[in-house]
Amino acid sequence: MYARFARGLRRFLKNPLTVDQARAIIRRRMDEREKNFLRLLERGVFGYARSPFLPLLKHAGCAIGDIRQMVGTRGLEATLRELRRAGVYVTFEEFKGKTPIVRNGLTVPTNAHDFDNPYLSQYYTAETGGSTGVGTRINIDLDHLAADTPFNMLALDAHGVLDAPKAIWRGVLPDASGLNYILRGARMGRVPEKWFTPIPRRDYTPLFKYRAANLAIIAAGNALGVAIPRPEPVPFAEADAIVRWMRKQVRTRGSCLLFCLVSAALRAAVAAQAMGVDLSGAVFEVGGEPPTEAKVRAIAASGARCYPTYHFGECGRVGMGCARPLDGNDVHFFRDGLAVIDYQRRVPGFDIDVNAFCFTSLLPTTPKIMLNVEIDDYGVIERRSCGCPLEAYGYTEHFREIRSFRKLTGEGVTLVGSEVLSLLEEVLPSRFGGSPIDYQLIEEEDERGFTKLSLVISPSVKIPDERAVLAALLEGLGGNSVADGLTRVIWSKAGTVRIKRMEPIRTARGKLMPLHLLQRAKASGAARGKAAEEP
Repeated sequence: MYARFARGLRRFLKNPLTVDQARAIIRRRMDEREKNFLRLLERGVFGYARSPFLPLLKHAGCAIGDIRQMVGTRGLEATLRELRRAGVYVTFEEFKGKTPIVRNGLTVPTNAHDFDNPYLSQYYTAETGGSTGVGTRINIDLDHLAADTPFNMLALDAHGVLDAPKAIWRGVLPDASGLNYILRGARMGRVPEKWFTPIPRRDYTPLFKYRAANLAIIAAGNALGVAIPRPEPVPFAEADAIVRWMRKQVRTRGSCLLFCLVSAALRAAVAAQAMGVDLSGAVFEVGGEPPTEAKVRAIAASGARCYPTYHFGECGRVGMGCARPLDGNDVHFFRDGLAVIDYQRRVPGFDIDVNAFCFTSLLPTTPKIMLNVEIDDYGVIERRSCGCPLEAYGYTEHFREIRSFRKLTGEGVTLVGSEVLSLLEEVLPSRFGGSPIDYQLIEEEDERGFTKLSLVISPSVKIPDERAVLAALLEGLGGNSVADGLTRVIWSKAGTVRIKRMEPIRTARGKLMPLHLLQRAKASGAARGKAAEEP
C-alpha cells in the first residue's frame, strides 16, 4: 500500500498547481458536472457488481439509460431528488456499515468498505475523526488530493492568504488531517512552514507503520526539494507557543494563516488576549467543529479573523468560507466535486424533522462512491449573490447553520444543539467567567448504570458557588425546547445534573465537542481511555 503511494508521490510533489490552472480546472469541471456524474455512476456503480447501490437501483427499477435520460431532461439535482423518493439513498449508519440497508422488503447487508471507490491506485490508509461515531478507515488518494486542491487554492486566494506564511496545528498519522494540509500545500507550491501537532508522544504513540509513513513522506519531500516540516508537539494547553509564532509572522511579514480546529483557534485567541498580544493580520482556517457565533466572536476579540472549512474524510472538501459571509458558518459549496440535495427526514427517537443533506460524488478520484448519502448533517442551503471572489467561479450555493442531528440523540436526555450551545458558549461564560471552550455537557452512565448529565467546567474558571452555576443551567434548560419545567424539577430532585471540575474532554483527534456522549467504562481503569475516544 505505501509502496503504491510512494510511486505517485514524486509526480504529485514535482507538479505544483498555478492559480490559472486551478481556475481552468474548476471551470472545466463545472461544465462537465452531469457528464462526470454519469461516468462515475456507469463505472463505479453499474460497472461494479459489489456496489451496494446496485440493488437499490434495481429495486427502484432504474437502469443507467433511465438515469441518463432523466439527467438530460430534468437536470442532475432533480434526478437525485427523484432517486431519493424512489428509495435510492443511504443513511449514515448504513454508510458506516453499522446497519444493513432496508428498503420496502429489500435487505442489503453492508460494511463500510463496500462503499470504497474500487479504482483508487495511489492511496494510504488513515482514519476519520469519528465525531459522530467510531472512526472509519478510508483510503486517501494522491489523485484525489490533487483534485481537491484547486478549490482549496482559490478559497485561500479569495481570503487574501494564498501567499501568507502558513502553519498547521493538526495531528499526525493515523490522523490524516495534518498530512493532508501538508500535501495540499505542496500541490499549491506553498507548503506550510510549521507543523505543530497537539497530541504529544507522551499522550499517544501511533503504531510504528504510521510513524514510519510520516517520516518517509517528510524525507521524500525534502529529497525532491519540497521542504516539508517535521511535526513539533504543542499541546492545546500551550497555545501561547502558537501565539508567539503568529505574532512574529504578523510583525515581520504582515500576515499569517493557521490551519486548525475551531476550539484550537479559540484557545490561541484566548491565550493572545491573556498575553496582551494583538493578532490583527492573523487568519485562522478552522474546521472539525461548528464555528458558532460565540466562538467566532471570541476569536475576533483577539484581532484575528477566521473562516470555516466544511469537510468529511469520505469525500474531502465540501465547501469553504465565504469572504463576505452572512455569519461565521457561511460556506460556499464546491459543486464541481459533489452534488447535494436536502431531504426532510425524521430524527430517530424524536418528534423532530430536519432537512438532511444527501451527497453524491462527482469526481472519479473520490475515496468513497456516494449516491444520495446522508452524513447526518443538516442546515440551510441557499443560492445567492454575495460578491465574494468565489462566486465568479460558479460557487453560488451556500451552506449555513450546519449542524449534526445525531447530536440530538443522547441516550435518555434530549439535547437540541442550538439552545444548549447558547447556554454553554454565551450564558454561562458571561455570568461566571471563562470562555466557550471552558464548558461542556457530558451524558454518561454512573457505576450503577443511571444516566447522568455532567456540566464540565475547566478548573481555570474561578467560581465561588458552583450551586449558582447548576441553578443557571437548570433554569436555562427548563426555559426552552430542551426540557420543560417539569423535566427541570425531575432532574433537580434526582440529581441527574451535576458539575465536574476538569478540563473538557477532547476526542482522539483533538476536537472539542460541546455535547459529548461518554460510555461507561466496561473494565476497571478504562475510564480515562474511554474519555479519549470519539463521542
